[in-house]
Amino acid sequence: MSWKYANPVDISFGEGMFSSIGQKLQGRSYCLLTYNDHPMFDELVVRATREAGPPVVIVRDVEPNPSFNGLRLACKSFGTSTVAPEVIVAIGGGSVIDTAKVLAASGGDFERVQAFLEGRAGVETLLNLPIIAVPTTSGTGSEVTCWATVWDTENKKKYSLAHPNLYPQHAILDPQLSVGVPRALTLSTGLDALSHALESIWNVNANPVSSNHAVFAAQEILTVLPHLLDRLDDITLRERLARASLFAGLAFSNTKTALAHSLSYYLTLHHGTVHGIACSFSLPAIFRSVIGNDPACDAALQRIFGQDLGKGALALEQFLTGLGVSTTATDYGVTQENWIGAINDALLGERGRNFIGSREAILAAAA
Repeated sequence: MSWKYANPVDISFGEGMFSSIGQKLQGRSYCLLTYNDHPMFDELVVRATREAGPPVVIVRDVEPNPSFNGLRLACKSFGTSTVAPEVIVAIGGGSVIDTAKVLAASGGDFERVQAFLEGRAGVETLLNLPIIAVPTTSGTGSEVTCWATVWDTENKKKYSLAHPNLYPQHAILDPQLSVGVPRALTLSTGLDALSHALESIWNVNANPVSSNHAVFAAQEILTVLPHLLDRLDDITLRERLARASLFAGLAFSNTKTALAHSLSYYLTLHHGTVHGIACSFSLPAIFRSVIGNDPACDAALQRIFGQDLGKGALALEQFLTGLGVSTTATDYGVTQENWIGAINDALLGERGRNFIGSREAILAAAA
C-alpha cells in the first residue's frame, strides 16, 4: 500500500495563545477579518489591536455561509485599505476563515475568484496572501485545510475554492475563545468535526496518518460533546473538543470529505438545514453501508466503536438522537423521493466520489 500525507500549517495550541498574534505577524501590515454581530468579536478586535498594533483595514462583512453576494461586499471592504495588507488575520468560525481564503485569492476583486470557480479562468489568476487563522469554534477545521466553501445562493450551487496556496500560514487555537459559544452552535460545529473524522475514514483517500487523526478525533468528540453541552463554560472540555476538531481537520485536510458532506449541500441550499446537522444526521446510515467493504475502514471504525460494527452504527445513531438530532431525512422537510434523488446526485459529486461505498448499499441503509 502506498500513501502520502502532508500539512504545512504552523499550529499553536493552548490557553492564552491568542496573545501570540503579534509574534506571528512579525511586523507585517494586516487585514483583521471577523464577525460583526456579537460583542465578543468587538472585544477580540480590541485585543488583537493591542497585541499586534492597528490593522490597515478591518473587514466584518462575514455571512454564516459565505455567498457570492456577501463575498463581493467583503472584497469591497478589503479593497478600501490605502495600504495593501501583507497578511489576513481571520478571527472566527469556519465562515470567517473561508472568507479569508477568498480574500487571499481575490486581492479584493471577487470577480477573480468567481471566474475561477465557474471555470472561466485558470488557477494562475488567483493570488495567495498569507493567512493567520484563529478559530473561535471547534468544528470546521478550516484553519488547517486549503479550501473554502462558497455558495451561489441565487443559482442553488455550492463551490469549493481549493488550492495548496490557501493553507493558512499559521493556526492559533486558544480554547478560551470558544467558551462563549452557545449550545446550538457548539452542537452543530462539534458534529461537523465528527463528520470530518468519520468521512475521512470511509474515504478513497484515507491513509494511516489521516486515520489515526480521525480515530482520535471521533473518540474524543463522542466522549466530550454530550458533557460539554451541559457545561458550556468548562474550559477543560472546550480544550478537548478544540483539539479533537483540529485532529479531524488534519485528517480530512488530506482526504477531503465524502458522501455525508455531499448530501449536506442539498439540505442546506434547499431546506436551510444548519451545516453541522446537515452533514451528520446521515452518518449512521452511511456507517451501516460501508461495514465489510474495506478492511482498513473496518479496523479504524472498530477502534472507535468496538468489534461489532453493527452495534457501533446503532450506538452512533443513539448518540445523535440523544443530542436531539434526528437521523431521518424526512424530518428535515425532504420527501423520500427527493432524498433518493439527492443521494444519487451526491454520489456523482466530487465529495461523493471520495466515498468507498456503493449506491446499492447506501440506498438500502437509508431506506
